[in-house]
Amino acid sequence: MTTLPAVEELLERAHVVALPMRVRFRGVDVREALLLEGPSGWGEFSPFLEYADVESSRWLAAAVESAYAVWSAPVRDAVPVNATVPAVGPDRVPEVLARFDGCTTAKVKVAERGQTLDDDVDRVAAVRSAMGPSARIRVDANGGWDVGRATEALRRLTAYDLEYAEQPCAGVEELVELRTALARNGIDVAIAADESIRKVEDPLRVARLGAADVVVVKVAPLGGVSAALEIVEACGLPAVVSSALDTSVGIAAGVALAAALPSLEFACGLGTVGLFERDVAATPWRPAGGMLSRGRAVPDARALADLAAPSDRQQWWRERLVRCHAVLAEGAPG
Repeated sequence: MTTLPAVEELLERAHVVALPMRVRFRGVDVREALLLEGPSGWGEFSPFLEYADVESSRWLAAAVESAYAVWSAPVRDAVPVNATVPAVGPDRVPEVLARFDGCTTAKVKVAERGQTLDDDVDRVAAVRSAMGPSARIRVDANGGWDVGRATEALRRLTAYDLEYAEQPCAGVEELVELRTALARNGIDVAIAADESIRKVEDPLRVARLGAADVVVVKVAPLGGVSAALEIVEACGLPAVVSSALDTSVGIAAGVALAAALPSLEFACGLGTVGLFERDVAATPWRPAGGMLSRGRAVPDARALADLAAPSDRQQWWRERLVRCHAVLAEGAPG
């Protein structure tokens, strides 16, 4: 386990940035992050604004690991990644896909608040049309459906040959109920758990209850590369490594996790840097030929200056770091 540096040291090494999004994603128009420079490289602390300190402390543990420790040994030098399609209209799908060079898998956001199932179907149909019959398509509802709506939605969306549906319902029990409903109705689609893996007290509960076929893991919410590897091993299910809307610094940690997994059956959701108007790295970590190579992302000094958050947001993030550091110092990360 990485030794926790003094909070004063972390504050001295902190840079708070605000990255404008090309399109609204997960309700976010500007992505804020606190970046830490350490002896091993850079780490990213960027829990979403609504997360409480206990949950957010895991994100700080991941940032400290990246900045101060050595990542787990890799078994591959590069990992495949998927394109990510936000809840845009079908006319914008080709524009979004163009940002993901060589990707043959797409994750499509569905169940967006204020939109309808018809909107979701039109978006997925546009992705299938743009990418062709051989592409893999997965949908992500972020827990936005109840069991009944999820059953109906997946009945319609399976016409586009889904790889899996990610977090169609919010609760673990709902996922179990949904899998039963899908089987009863002859709807053949695999279920992946995302929020249920990173937000519940026991991330292995999904596997124990048979709530999903696949687990989606993210470095920051799980407390770092080493912690995520342990959870994947304990779950015993195929894993997909995904981004938490990270800058290139966080993406590098995600690639480190994917590179260290004993088995990697699915493309990773690590191609999201293209959703930013500008990234902190001089050469953003975007896929080439559908792949991302492992390594360390180094922020550019000019980008850090240009993207620096306003002073009130700088202070907000520094105070948040102090609170989360106190949680870790007490030995009780979320």
